[in-house]
Amino acid sequence: MILHTNIVGEGEPLVLIHSGGMTGLTEYDEQSDFFSARNYKVIRPDLRGHGKSIGKIDNYFSHCAKDLNDTLEYLNVEHCHIAGVSIGGVAALLFAKEYPNKVKSLSFSGIFPVEPNNWAELSREEAEGYEQLFDNEEAVSFLNEIHGENNWKSLLHSFNEDGFYPFDETGDVSNIKIPTLCIVGEKQNLEVSAAITYKQLNSNINISVIPFAGHLVHREQPDLYSQTLHTFLKST
Repeated sequence: MILHTNIVGEGEPLVLIHSGGMTGLTEYDEQSDFFSARNYKVIRPDLRGHGKSIGKIDNYFSHCAKDLNDTLEYLNVEHCHIAGVSIGGVAALLFAKEYPNKVKSLSFSGIFPVEPNNWAELSREEAEGYEQLFDNEEAVSFLNEIHGENNWKSLLHSFNEDGFYPFDETGDVSNIKIPTLCIVGEKQNLEVSAAITYKQLNSNINISVIPFAGHLVHREQPDLYSQTLHTFLKST
């Protein structure tokens, strides 16, 4: 499936993948400006079920890597840097594992290599947050607008279904040889622990803890995120 994409700049391809419930255009604005001004072609796709990418959401992550590959082939992109956050971070990791010869570097944030002990509680809290969101008329109007024909409510519900999160894939990183960076916000203790675990699973994985940031590091500390990612990309 070819994903809808937004592209700015010229130079080395850099794919930035949004979090769950968002789109390519609603996230990574600051990073798009930052990197397109520094000789990167910034590619921001809408994952399936998001924005203008219409697609089935069952067995979600089994489709993500192929969707990204189909899209990059359509765009004649042979090699790229790829970075993602949350759901987008999982998609970036799975793509890099499936198509390592197409990835110059991998960066992800807000993902887990093993299931936290309180995962059921976290999922329940997230589901309750979605129910509150559905009662917010302004938020519903915004999400209806950005997701068009997609059923974004069903998409968000699917994130909390048993077996949705592919821990067997996100934790299987010992053989990754691509330059990799895990970026996390210091306010998320579980994610800081996850970054340390990634380093233990593969000593070649670099980690960076960004101060004054939580789950969405790129949004809460955009300058620090951009500078950190840029330093990493230059080192590769």
